[in-house]
Amino acid sequence: MAKPELELFDTELQGEWRQVEGAQKGIMEKILSLDSETGSYTRLLKFPPIETEELLVHDFWEEVYVIEGSLHDINKNETYLEGYYACRPPGMKHGPYKIPYGCKTLEIRTFEK
Repeated sequence: MAKPELELFDTELQGEWRQVEGAQKGIMEKILSLDSETGSYTRLLKFPPIETEELLVHDFWEEVYVIEGSLHDINKNETYLEGYYACRPPGMKHGPYKIPYGCKTLEIRTFEK
């Protein structure tokens, strides 16, 4: 089954925020849609003021849009503000991040079969 058909809805009212499994305490996610066959999903991701510890590399496509706040990539010494967008192919390195005031992103992960 592909991701479900969903009409516009208020993400503040639907779904629950939960701690991201395996992530630092306080990094929360709200899954908006999920393809149970491929594992692909779209989620909101919320960071408290934090400094992450890991250099990230994934085996999936990742698209990220910064909704609120900012992220500072420590290794690249670049700051990404509201409205910034990334499309990362599998294997692209990113992070760790300093997030001094908190941040909310929209993230789309696509796993290929």
